[in-house]
Amino acid sequence: MAGLYDFSAKDISGEDVSLEAYEGKVLLVVNTASKCGFTKQYKGLESMYKDMSGRGFEVLGFPCNQFGSQEPGDEGEIGGFCERNFGVTFPLFSKVEVNGDEQHPLFRYLKDEARGLLGTRGIKWNFTKFLVGRDGQVVKRFGPTDKPESIVSAVEALL
Repeated sequence: MAGLYDFSAKDISGEDVSLEAYEGKVLLVVNTASKCGFTKQYKGLESMYKDMSGRGFEVLGFPCNQFGSQEPGDEGEIGGFCERNFGVTFPLFSKVEVNGDEQHPLFRYLKDEARGLLGTRGIKWNFTKFLVGRDGQVVKRFGPTDKPESIVSAVEALL
């Protein structure tokens, strides 16, 4: 059975990154979008990252254009938007699909490990969040309406 550290993904610059680089850290893996009603959550995610990264916490942002075409730009536009509008410094990755035949294997794994409402696997919208413990095990899934500020205590409990 694959574990989180067995996956890799391209970062926002197109470089391959093994998720093994994050071994031993608490992770919040989020599918993001720049033109979504929840886009303002970037601010809360960045705040969490700045406040807790020194203690072994990472936010990993995965832009996705599957929900209402709300991430239409290329990686350069996405990275620039996030930095310019929200001061994002946490790691961003290249655009991925999180559902369907072309979904990134990481998201297949995350969805299998932490199901959604009523046991569903599919991700319903942008800014779905997966909390992963230091051991690489998926601890909890949070929906798009769960603001970063509301999940700080869950992250703190793992730090």
